[in-house]
Amino acid sequence: MVLVKRFPVLSFIMKSEIPLLLKHRKRFLSLPCSPSSFMMRTVNSYPFYPHSMKRINRLTTSANLNSLPPLHQTSGGKVSRKAKKKEHMELPESLLKFKLDMCSRHGKLVEALQLYDEARENGVPLSQYHYNVMLYLCSSAGSGSLGQGDSENDDNLKELGMRRGFEIFQQMAIDNVVPNEATFTNAARLATAREDPEMAFDLVKKMKNFGIPPRLRSYGPALFGFCKKGNADKAYEVDEHMVDCGVSAEESELSALLKVSMDAKKADKVYELLHRIRATVRQVSESSAQIVEDWFKSDFVASVGLESWDVNKIKEGVVKGGGGWHGQGWLGSGNWRIRRTQMDKKGVCQSCGEKLVCIDIDPKETKNFASSLTKLAREKEAKAGFAKFQVNFIMNKLREMSPSKRYPLLILHKRRVHGKPDKDPKNQKLLEMWEKSGALYPTPLGSDDDWYWLYAAVHCNCLLVTNDEMRDHLFQLLGSSFFPRWKEKHQVRISVSKHGIQLHMPPPYSIVIQESENGSWHVPTVTGDDLETPRQWLCATRSKNVSNSLSDLF
Repeated sequence: MVLVKRFPVLSFIMKSEIPLLLKHRKRFLSLPCSPSSFMMRTVNSYPFYPHSMKRINRLTTSANLNSLPPLHQTSGGKVSRKAKKKEHMELPESLLKFKLDMCSRHGKLVEALQLYDEARENGVPLSQYHYNVMLYLCSSAGSGSLGQGDSENDDNLKELGMRRGFEIFQQMAIDNVVPNEATFTNAARLATAREDPEMAFDLVKKMKNFGIPPRLRSYGPALFGFCKKGNADKAYEVDEHMVDCGVSAEESELSALLKVSMDAKKADKVYELLHRIRATVRQVSESSAQIVEDWFKSDFVASVGLESWDVNKIKEGVVKGGGGWHGQGWLGSGNWRIRRTQMDKKGVCQSCGEKLVCIDIDPKETKNFASSLTKLAREKEAKAGFAKFQVNFIMNKLREMSPSKRYPLLILHKRRVHGKPDKDPKNQKLLEMWEKSGALYPTPLGSDDDWYWLYAAVHCNCLLVTNDEMRDHLFQLLGSSFFPRWKEKHQVRISVSKHGIQLHMPPPYSIVIQESENGSWHVPTVTGDDLETPRQWLCATRSKNVSNSLSDLF
C-alpha cells in the first residue's frame, strides 16, 4: 500500500484493472525506491481521468487487495481477452516498444537512446525486438540516412550511431538475447558505416552458427563495401558465398560487381556478369545501362576479344542457349561503337541494322511452371479487382482474329457475373451468350481470379489479353526466371485512343540482352514501354561490323 501511494506509476497501471497489480506484484515491488524519469514520462504521456482515479483511490485504500473482485471478468471468472491485451500494452516493455517504434518511424536516434538508457537503468526487460530497433536506428545514422542536411550535426549523428550501435550489439550478447537475421544485418551495416566490409562479411558467416539463413540484404553491406573500396576479389568471394547459400543476386548487386570488374579491367568477369544480368534482369535500369555504356567506351575494351573464332562453335552455342547469345567470349577487336537507339516493329536495330531474335522457351519449362502455378494457387490467396474495359469489343475482335472464329475464354469473378453487371439487360444478354458458347468461366466466390486466367493461359499455351503488368506480390511468388519470359511472349495489351481500341500483340523478338554471332550486343533498358513510348536500347558493335550490317539492309 505504501508503494501505491508513493509511486504514481502504480496507480496508473492499476487504473485499468486490479488483476494487473496482483499478477505482476513481484515486478512492481522490485522497482527502485525513487520514480524513474522513464516511468514518469510514460505516466505524463497518458491521460488521467478524475472518475477513474477516484475509483482507484478507493481500491488502493482497501485493507486487503486480494479480497477485491477483479475488473473485466467474464461470467466464468476468467479475465477477458480485451483486458489481457490492455494489461499487456501497459507493461513497461510494451510501452518502451511503442515509443521506440515511433522513434524509428521518425528517425529520432537521440530520443531512442535516452529511452534505451533509462529502460536499462530501471530494469525494464529488453527483448530481441527492442535491440533490433536500436541497431536499425544506429546503423541508419551511421550510414548517413538520418541526416538533416547540416554537415556538422550529421557527422556527429553518424559518429554517435556507430559508437552506440556497437555498444548495444555487444550488450545484446552479454544479456544472452538470441539474435536473428535482422540483428546481424544491422550490425553488418554498422561495420560498413565504419568502412569495414571485412567485419560485415564475418558477421554474415557467423549467422550459420546460429542456424540463421542469410538473406540478400544480409550480404549487401559486405558486397557493396568491397565494391566501393575497389576490392574485386573480396567482392567475388561474397558473391560465391551467396551462391553457396542459395541467395540470388539482383540488379543492384550484379551492377556493383559489373562496375568493380570494369574498374579492375577483368574482361572475363565483365562478360560473365553481362550474361548473369541477361538471365536475371532482362531490361536494365538507367544506372546499369550507364555502367555498360562506360565499359564499351573505355580504351581498354578495344584490345579485348578474339581475332578469329570457330563459326560452327559459335552457332552451336547459340542453338544450345535457345538463341540470342552464344557465351563463347568477346569476339572481334578494335574500338566499339556505342549508341542509344530503338527497335522497329520487326526487331531491327535502328543503329546497326541487325535484327534481334525471338528466344525460344523450353516446353518442359512451361510444363513445370504450370505445375508450380497450380501448387501456389492452392496455397495462396489474395484479393484482386478486375479492370473495367469494353469486354464485348475485345471478345468480338479476338473472335475475328481466330482462324476457327471461336470466342476466346473469358474469366470473370463470380460477383462480376451474378452481381451488378448482370442487372443491365444488355450485359445479361452478353453474359448468357458467352456462357452458352462455353466462352465464359466465372471463378468461385472467395477465389482469386488471377490464378485461373494465368493457369489457363500457361497450361493451354495461348495468348493472354490484359494490361495487368503482373508486378504485385502474387506474381512475385512466381519468380524472376521463367515468368517474365513467358509473359513477354504471351501477353496482348490494349490501348484506347480517339481511333478506338487497339490490340498490341507480343513483339516478334525478345526484349532481353542479346549477343549476336558476330559479337555485337544489344541491351534493353526500362526507359519506354513499347506501347506509347518506344523502348530505349544500347547498341554496341565493333566499328567494322556496322557497315556490313547496314549493307545487308539494301
